[in-house]
Parts: sequence; C-alpha cells; structure tokens
Amino acid sequence: MRPAYRTLIVAILAGAVLAACKQTPEVEEVEPIEEPMVEVITAPPEPPEPPRVDRDGNPVDVATGRPLGRTFYFDFDQARLSERDLRVLAMHAEYLRDFRNRSVLVEGHCDERGTREYNLALGERRAQAVQQYLSSAGVRSSQIEIVSYGEERPVDPGGTESAYAKNRRAEMVYR
Repeated sequence: MRPAYRTLIVAILAGAVLAACKQTPEVEEVEPIEEPMVEVITAPPEPPEPPRVDRDGNPVDVATGRPLGRTFYFDFDQARLSERDLRVLAMHAEYLRDFRNRSVLVEGHCDERGTREYNLALGERRAQAVQQYLSSAGVRSSQIEIVSYGEERPVDPGGTESAYAKNRRAEMVYR
C-alpha cells in the first residue's frame, strides 16, 4: 500500500497546486484617452549682464558702458570731494567689493603753489579722502594703497589758474 499512498499524495498535491494557480483573466483592450495638449511656457532668457570692465580691465559705468572717471579734482587748498565725485566713487566701491582680487593705488597731487612739504601733506590728505570714502563704502583696506606726489607730477606744467586746477587732484590706478 505504500506505493498507492504515495501516488495518492502526489495526486492530491498536484490537484492543490493546480487549484491554487488561477488563470489570468483576459485583459480587455481599452482605447487610449487623448491627453490634452499642454503648452509649456518658459520665461525668456535674461539678457546678459553688461560688461563691468573695459579692455584693460578697468571698471565701466554699467548704465553708459563708459569707463569710470578715475581722477578727482579739488579746490585750492582743499581735500574735500564733490557730490559728483562721491557718485563715481560709489561705483568704484561697488566694483572693488565685487572683485576682491583687484586693488587700487590712490595718488594725491597738488599744484606748484606752497612749499614742497606742505604740498606733500595736502596730496596725502586728498588721497586719504578717496581712501576713506572707499573704506566707508565697504572696500577692504588691503585693497587700497595711497601715495602723495605733492607737486612733483603735474598734468599741466603751466603757471595759469587753469593749469593749477588740473594739477589739484587724486588719481586712482587699478592693479
């Protein structure tokens, strides 16, 4: 009876396995639903930022594209910056804050009137006026160096008031 039991057990197990396996139901084909067309609208690309430097790497006025003035003129025996100079210096300060790898040398100059020592001191005060403005506008002190040439480097060597006015200045030299 043993082989008969074995056959019976195999038959029962086979029946259980077949009963456990169900046939997969037929899948009814469905027509695809058309998706509504969605138009993706993207914002136009932003215009490129205008260049902030000229061919020589010196800052330019972003609004006009012209190089920023780097010479600041003073009244006789004065070291006070004008309102116009302050607006230009504000643009220089913004440039120097954005480009911390750039530095500037501020040169102070005078006309020939006065003693050599007095003119060196006045030239230094003029350079310091520019330096102090830039520092107060957030430019690192390590980016600014000053020097006074006094009357030693005139732009116009003439002895007229017009020549004197051109020589009373502070100049910024980018490095």
